[in-house]
Amino acid sequence: MATCPECEYDEIDTEDFEEGDTLSCPECGKNLVLLGNDELDFVDDDDDDDEDLEDEDDEVEEEDADEDDDDDEEDEELDE
Repeated sequence: MATCPECEYDEIDTEDFEEGDTLSCPECGKNLVLLGNDELDFVDDDDDDDEDLEDEDDEVEEEDADEDDDDDEEDEELDE
C-alpha cells in the first residue's frame, strides 16, 4: 500500500502496477506516478502548462509580426 502525497490517503493499492505507471488517488483524484516500493509522486502536469505557454508565446510573436507588416505598409503609403 502506498500513501498519496496530496491528501495522505494511505490505502492506495499498487500491487498491480509497475514502476512508472500512472494512477489516480481514489480519495482526492490526483494523478500520481509510481516511483517504486510503494512510493508515489505527482504526475508532472507542468509539461502541459509549458506547452500551452509556448503556444501562446508563438501566437503573440505572430501578432507582433503582423503588426510590423502593417506598420511597414503604412510607412510606404506615407512615403508616396
